[in-house]
Amino acid sequence: MLATMSEQTETRKQRAARRAGEFPPAPEALPRPVPDSHTHLDITVGEYGGPVPGGGDAGDPVAAAIEVAAAVGVDRLVQVGVDVPSSRWGVEVARRYPAVLATVALHPNEAPRLADLDEALREIEALAADDRVRGVGETGMDFFRTGDEGRAAQEESFRAHIAIARRHGRALVIHDRDAHADVLRIVDDEGAPDTVVMHCFSGDADFARECVRRGFLLSFAGTVTFGSAGALREAAAVTPIDQLLVETDAPYLTPMPYRGRPNASYLIPLTVRSLAATTGADLDELCAAISANGERAFGPW
Repeated sequence: MLATMSEQTETRKQRAARRAGEFPPAPEALPRPVPDSHTHLDITVGEYGGPVPGGGDAGDPVAAAIEVAAAVGVDRLVQVGVDVPSSRWGVEVARRYPAVLATVALHPNEAPRLADLDEALREIEALAADDRVRGVGETGMDFFRTGDEGRAAQEESFRAHIAIARRHGRALVIHDRDAHADVLRIVDDEGAPDTVVMHCFSGDADFARECVRRGFLLSFAGTVTFGSAGALREAAAVTPIDQLLVETDAPYLTPMPYRGRPNASYLIPLTVRSLAATTGADLDELCAAISANGERAFGPW
């Protein structure tokens, strides 16, 4: 397996390991293929000391994860960078596997930790020029894990990522945790790129309307299936299907009924079916829209 290591990524891996368990069984396949718009293969595959997702061949865990996802109708993946090492890893994987595209970025919680933010941003910009890179993110603001002392660095990093996305014509993939107003303020101030994806959308219906009005794509994760997520389902219900994406954020945010177990791209059908029930959309029509939205956001695989 390709290796990546950094303080931030290792922390995420440690959090994932604490939630480790057996991967859930594969769900019923979707009637049309859709992409997983946001996953972390570097953390997901081979981290649990057991079988790779869906019981695939551990000899090439990335290929196995792609194969089991494709078997249930998830035929394209976006591998998301959170720091320089994972961004480099993602580019290498996207070059090797046609089903994978990459995004590159410094996670908002990573930015305040860096001794030389400018140098790290230069490396991200260099990676963003690669043809297999189709997004800049996940970047944004996070007021949950980073306190007041780190917010200036987060904002500086976020503004720089917006500029990189604009210069290279890449989708901007936004991480927004407890920072809705500030995210919109900064994007409005800098000027949004042509494509903006709200990763793991976490706002209510009013915030969804603000994002929809700006033309953003809203990407819903397994959280939309949680019993406590009524406000999130209301947000999904007011989002036009031509602005909907679906993601895993694997290995996190596993959809019901498997919340708390490790997540992977092959579990996307659970979230898509939940979105169909929430929005009232025909499942086949919703899958077609999600697929088209993914191609519009990230281009052809």
